[in-house]
Amino acid sequence: MPGADRVEAADPVKISIIIPVLNEQDTLPGLLKCLQSARARGHEVLLVDGGSEDDTLARAQGLVDRVVRSERGRARQMNLGARHASGQVYWFLHADVILPNDALALLAAQAGGNSLFWGRFDVRLTGRAPGLRMVEWMMNLRSRLSGIATGDQGIFVSARLFHAVGGYEQIPIMEDIALSKRLKQLARPVAVRACLLVSSRYWERRGLWRTILLMWWMRFSYFIGISPARLARWYSG
Repeated sequence: MPGADRVEAADPVKISIIIPVLNEQDTLPGLLKCLQSARARGHEVLLVDGGSEDDTLARAQGLVDRVVRSERGRARQMNLGARHASGQVYWFLHADVILPNDALALLAAQAGGNSLFWGRFDVRLTGRAPGLRMVEWMMNLRSRLSGIATGDQGIFVSARLFHAVGGYEQIPIMEDIALSKRLKQLARPVAVRACLLVSSRYWERRGLWRTILLMWWMRFSYFIGISPARLARWYSG
């Protein structure tokens, strides 16, 4: 069962867990609960807030090592978090995920002595609709075959490699795909089969099949050169 990371063995590297947020008062506490034992073992949790107007920051009080205030924009927020991080590995997590018990130990083991590595986890969605099982399978398989990771999959990357490629491109959408393309030119991604439990709220709110078609259409459009600014307008519309 997903929950707090209970592995007690010392980890070989320090991991900086960077969480970009905007109005996540309902989802964030579950993730932060998972991360407290990681903090006790010397890892750090950085919350990068893009201007939340709810109780996000109040609910994070005492549960993170640092709150960084940023302009809105996920790429901008994650880059700013990385500039304030002190770990050898950066792990970028969305606020609406719950970690498997051994997530930090698995990640630290993958790091080993390699200073140029990156990767992601498999995902499982919270909803019970049968179609969501297909979405999970497609996400994990597509990523394994393409070497491209998305933010839902919890991208991790060594600090050295992250800075070597210049971090996230400052674009309004598709920043994770753009980063993956640059990273895999230098290192093959690690695909951790342990699953992050990811909220299915986007699929449920927009409609399962509508969201699937939208995501595939946007990725195809990005591949053929449609600008991220235009894609962001389609997505928000």
